[in-house]
Amino acid sequence: MRQMLAVDYEFCTGCHTCEIACQQEHGLAPDRFGIKLTQIGPDQLDERRWQYEFVPVPTDRCDRCARRQAAGKAPTCVQHCQAGCLYYGTLEELAEKIDLGKKKLALFS
Repeated sequence: MRQMLAVDYEFCTGCHTCEIACQQEHGLAPDRFGIKLTQIGPDQLDERRWQYEFVPVPTDRCDRCARRQAAGKAPTCVQHCQAGCLYYGTLEELAEKIDLGKKKLALFS
């Protein structure tokens, strides 16, 4: 079964811990990323509502921490996520942990 990264971005705080953990794990320079935090907003939707979201997105450098997985560990971004909004596993495993029908969920395969 193919492993996937799920981001429940309703709860992402934009702390950048995933980026830093990845850079440390893979020895990447400060301007290189295996996962990059993107920001949506702030965008005023109407008089009372604003949208301001953070979504971590794996880049082409991301190998899903192949060495860590071979040792039975989760990718470093998942392990170090302060908000606990990153998940890794098969679609079936992810479905057991989170609601795959959530509005603010991104899946990366």
